[in-house]
Amino acid sequence: MMIAASGADAIGLNFITGSPRCLDVKRATEISQNLPNEIIRIGVFVGRPSSEMLSFAKQVGLDAIQLHGLFDGAPEKSDPPWRCDELKPYPVIRVVRLEKPSRDPDRLATARQWIDAAAACGCRPAMALLDAGISRAANPGALGGTGQTVDWEAVADAPNLPVPITLAGGLTPDNVTAAIQATQAIAVDTA
Repeated sequence: MMIAASGADAIGLNFITGSPRCLDVKRATEISQNLPNEIIRIGVFVGRPSSEMLSFAKQVGLDAIQLHGLFDGAPEKSDPPWRCDELKPYPVIRVVRLEKPSRDPDRLATARQWIDAAAACGCRPAMALLDAGISRAANPGALGGTGQTVDWEAVADAPNLPVPITLAGGLTPDNVTAAIQATQAIAVDTA
C-alpha cells in the first residue's frame, strides 16, 4: 500500500462518525490486513463507549487508540480521563487542541490535568498529540484536516507534558523540520 511505500510508521484508521474519512469496521479491517506488520495501526475515536472501541480494536487489529474527544462537555463528544484505564491493554494517544491565539501562558495546563487524572485512574496515556484548535465558525463540525498550524513557540514555552508529544496541524515538507525543532515532538501526524 501507498502508506508503507511512503515510509510511514503508523496509520490512523478513522472511526469518527460524521467525518469524511470515517471507516466502517469491515473496510478498516481490510486496510489493516493489507498493511505490512511493522506499520502501527491506530484507531481514531471521539466519545465512543470504551466497550465499542475495544471491540473495534480487536476486530481490526489495532495497536493503539487515539482519543479526539473534548476534555469535558457533551458526553457524546468527550473522552474522560478514566477512559485510558478502560482501554487497557491498548496504549492511548490523547489529542490536545491548542487554540490560536490564547491568553493562557500555559497552553497545556488542561492537557496536563487530564493526563494526571488519567494516571490517578490507573493508566496515563502513552502520548499526547498536539493539534491546532479549530474555529467553529470557519469550520463547523470539523475535528481536524483544516491545515491550521499549532503555535509552536507557545508549545516550546509551556512547561513540558508528562508524556511524549506528537505534532499535527498544517504540517508540510516546508515547515515540519522547524515544527519538530521548536516543539521537541517525537513524531508527526499528517493526512
